Amino acid sequence: MLKHRSDATEWMDEAAAGEPEFAAALRDLARISRMTMAHRPVLRFLDRLVAETGASSLSVLDVGCGGGDLLAEIDRWAARRGIAVALTGLDRSRWAARYATAAGVPARFITADLFELDPAERFDVVVCSLFTHHLRDPELVRFLRWIEDRAIRGWLISDLHRHWLPWVTVWLGFRLLRFAPMVIHDSTISFARAFTHADWQRLLAEAGVTARIRREFPFRWIVWR
Repeated sequence: MLKHRSDATEWMDEAAAGEPEFAAALRDLARISRMTMAHRPVLRFLDRLVAETGASSLSVLDVGCGGGDLLAEIDRWAARRGIAVALTGLDRSRWAARYATAAGVPARFITADLFELDPAERFDVVVCSLFTHHLRDPELVRFLRWIEDRAIRGWLISDLHRHWLPWVTVWLGFRLLRFAPMVIHDSTISFARAFTHADWQRLLAEAGVTARIRREFPFRWIVWR
């Protein structure tokens, strides 16, 4: 069943998703990110980038920012290290910016399809977490070229490892934890739409982009340049 990437649709990607359902899903996704330490690879990447470049200020774009919890973590990281950051969140959902703004996330938010973003918009760093599995292969190849062009100093993608064990775990665990219906529905689809190492090698080659690929606990791939 998981030999190839699925093309099943997640409820979160459907235009008809209402604000209450979307907000409930964002709350649970933030909880899952804390449980799985999902922000840790991004913050380590920023640590390395600052150490190697000596940068004292960074502009950062989070693609598929959702409720902005990654941006909030980056803001706290920057405050601890004395780094000035200009944070931007990009999401095509009309509910994401409203949720993140209400939560007090200190960032500018853009509601748009990423490929419609102003060509003049470029950033020191572009990151995305649990976003790329929402894209089909041709879109993802295009996105890899896009992120290479938009990031001045570097970029990082964090996404799921397609494997039967996390698929079974989230199917059972998310029901036991009584997560929002959208999260329960989308969780196994997310893993079915996710990646193997061979997928990333093939997609990067098709895009003509050179990047590093690393496994990350639990069941994640980190792709960065």
